Amino acid sequence: MRRMPAEWEPHAATWLAWPHNAEDWPGKFAPIQWVYADIIRHLTRHERVELLVQDAEAEAKARRILARANALNGNLRIHHLPTDRIWMRDSGCTFVQEGGHLKGVNWLFNAWAKYGNWQRDCQVGEAMARIAGAEPVQALRREGRVILEGGSIDVNGEGILLTTEECLLSEVQQRNAGLTRTGYERVFAEHLGIRKVIWLDRGIEGDDTHGHVDDITRFVAPDTIVTVVEPDPADPNHAPLAENLRRLKAERDLDGEPFRIVELPMPSPVFFEGRRLPASYGNFYIANGLVLVPTFNDPKDRLALNLLAELFPDREIVGIHSGDFIWGFGAMHCMTQQQPT
Repeated sequence: MRRMPAEWEPHAATWLAWPHNAEDWPGKFAPIQWVYADIIRHLTRHERVELLVQDAEAEAKARRILARANALNGNLRIHHLPTDRIWMRDSGCTFVQEGGHLKGVNWLFNAWAKYGNWQRDCQVGEAMARIAGAEPVQALRREGRVILEGGSIDVNGEGILLTTEECLLSEVQQRNAGLTRTGYERVFAEHLGIRKVIWLDRGIEGDDTHGHVDDITRFVAPDTIVTVVEPDPADPNHAPLAENLRRLKAERDLDGEPFRIVELPMPSPVFFEGRRLPASYGNFYIANGLVLVPTFNDPKDRLALNLLAELFPDREIVGIHSGDFIWGFGAMHCMTQQQPT
């Protein structure tokens, strides 16, 4: 039976792509590569990192930065595979296990139906599956390939998946014309081994993807869900996050038991050039031995880090300052893709 492992299960590697498109962080690109180097330094202490770069010249530049940041070691492997952007959660394949073998489910990536340059990113999933020694599998429905990004789903490793109606079902962001709630559930059952889908309402203000679940609500154990909340009624995030919380409290697992729901604070609103950015502590990444958490020089950083430390007592909790990074509309989870053992 096919199964998508939970993120906290053992990894063989984390996949990343080295930043190269300055237009993804207009006016703030300079510090981004140093943030990457810091992330790679932390990750390679615990697991292998498979890093994609554009070409030999890009590799040489990346190596110089990584060396200065003390992030070059035997746990880093570099591959020449051109990308349009670096959001591996969305453009990379989704690894699943089946019959003792690793497979890479390849969704059709179209840059969130927002950008014209996605043709190279669309090739990344199959290429990374082959590099990993996994069998590439195309995610198909009757009408053709399924358009999906990895950031739109989250699983508990035991057959339950989280997603949002805003991302997959709204008319504004219809990824797959004619694909209904029931149709998506069939796709998830066939390709990921999912037996139950929990449909949340909406994502957070400023989210360029229109509702990716990895910014708001995450499994941290088979029976435990972390979800972000905003207590300020005047904040536009208050109502949709409260609705998500209401739905979660009403849900049950496959045995009919309620989930343990843990509320995670939202940071104070982060703006740049008059635009609200999707700053959220929910975009953390669970790796072997550590959890990478975006932080924002906010008093609530400490609350979020302490809460996640309680949930992951056997892992190191590492805050990564993301004040500049979030201008690219993504953080720790968006940039990573795990490869299970």
